[in-house]
Amino acid sequence: MQSINLQLASYSDLFMLIAALVYAAAFIVFAIDMATSSKTIRTLEAELAAESGTESEAPREQLVGAGSVGAEQASGPTAAPASRGTGTTVPVRGRGRGAGTGASAGEPVLVDEDMAYLGATRRPAANVAVALMVIGVLLHAFAVIARGVAAHRVPWGNMYEFCTTGALLVAAVYLLFLIRKDIRFLGTFVSGLVVIMMAAATMGFPTPIAHLQPALQSPWIVIHVSIAVLASALFTLTFSMGVLQLLQHRREATIRAGRDGRPAFMRLVPSALSLENWSYRINAVGFVMWTFTLIAGAIWAEAAWGRYWGWDTKEVWTFVIWVVYAGYLHARATRGWTGDRAAWLSIIGFACLVFNFTIVNTYFPGLHSYAGIPE
Repeated sequence: MQSINLQLASYSDLFMLIAALVYAAAFIVFAIDMATSSKTIRTLEAELAAESGTESEAPREQLVGAGSVGAEQASGPTAAPASRGTGTTVPVRGRGRGAGTGASAGEPVLVDEDMAYLGATRRPAANVAVALMVIGVLLHAFAVIARGVAAHRVPWGNMYEFCTTGALLVAAVYLLFLIRKDIRFLGTFVSGLVVIMMAAATMGFPTPIAHLQPALQSPWIVIHVSIAVLASALFTLTFSMGVLQLLQHRREATIRAGRDGRPAFMRLVPSALSLENWSYRINAVGFVMWTFTLIAGAIWAEAAWGRYWGWDTKEVWTFVIWVVYAGYLHARATRGWTGDRAAWLSIIGFACLVFNFTIVNTYFPGLHSYAGIPE
């Protein structure tokens, strides 16, 4: 067995700490962007007003009187349903599918259903925060890879390594989604969760670098654990979207009742329906990965212990997570469980995931007791 490179391991710990500090800085800057969202909203409204004022022929913006024009009467790709419960007019933009759906009465639509902003969105604070996230991911990736190279194995053999690798994938998946969709509105929540995961790893599960336990010395650790971590990263994103969906749904209901919608920064967040639709798509991908995780774990268990299923606590909770997300997908697709109920099911699934990783790994002894936490 090859000896551990302690010097490289120390570099890994150092870069892990620096990455955590960079993520914390990104969280602060994202929070500043959220706090100054009113300025961004005013700028967007001014741009949209100026743009609509220059359109003379075949205007792409209509003023729809609520109650006077139904969704079935509107024509063309720019039409959208009128807002309910108020007689005010709603400017409806025509860019993107479903633009204007869920629009708040008396407010210009700033984000369409494809999570695209209708106007030039100059948000310097958010852009700085994204740049910090990129730097944090690069430093974090070096730290994770260095730990694996130092120990001559994959860097997810205990809770510390699983948590740090999971935090890396959460941040990386978020940045990859940013390439296709402007989800800067998730930045505060995602960076905050990454900081919590890094703090939990370094303060809650500190584990000196060491070789893998015999039961973990299998090629299946690469297949089983890597897919589990990636699925967990996707579920973390949908958890953030579920929380925002609940906030946005209540805000939209408040506005339909004729009151001011708060908080103001939610105007830069897509509608509750859009958040729900995208959360459903991402959860579907995560569920497929978690299904593979369950199957791969059973095959690994047979190779290690001579049985596919033994009702070990970890196995049971992995199955519970699968059942919750399966129920979420089934209920939304076939039973019409939309809105708050769908969001809560997604949040409950993530809560089960966290419980499985923290409480089960720490307090429930079993064949999967690989926390690695010093006694």
